[in-house]
Amino acid sequence: MLVVFHSKAAAEVLMFAQHALPILKAAGKPYTDTLPERGVITRDHLAEAIAGIEHAIALDTDADDDYTGPNSEDDDAGTHPIAEPVSFRRRAFPLLAMLRLSLEHDADVMWEPAPNW
Repeated sequence: MLVVFHSKAAAEVLMFAQHALPILKAAGKPYTDTLPERGVITRDHLAEAIAGIEHAIALDTDADDDYTGPNSEDDDAGTHPIAEPVSFRRRAFPLLAMLRLSLEHDADVMWEPAPNW
C-alpha cells in the first residue's frame, strides 16, 4: 500500500507502507507487522518521534555514506544505482524533514492511503 503523509508545514511525502513501518516504529509508534491505513503523530509527540528516528539512524549499520556512484573504480560488478539497496537513513530522511518542519510550525503529521493514480 502506498501512503501519503500530510502536514500543514511541509510538502506531502509518499512512501510504501512496508518502508514507512520501521520509520514509524523508530518514532515510537507501537505497530508490529502492519501499518494502519490512517494515523497521526501529534504536535505533542513530534520531539520524541524525531529523537527516536535520529537514534535509529545513528544505529543504522547499513548506512550508504560511502557510495561513490556507478562509475566508481571499486565497482567491478557494474551494478546499476537502481539495484543498490536503500538504507534506513535515506528512506527516513523525507519524513524526518517533514517532522522537523512540523515541530517548528506546531503542526500535526497525518497519513492515509495515497489516492489511486
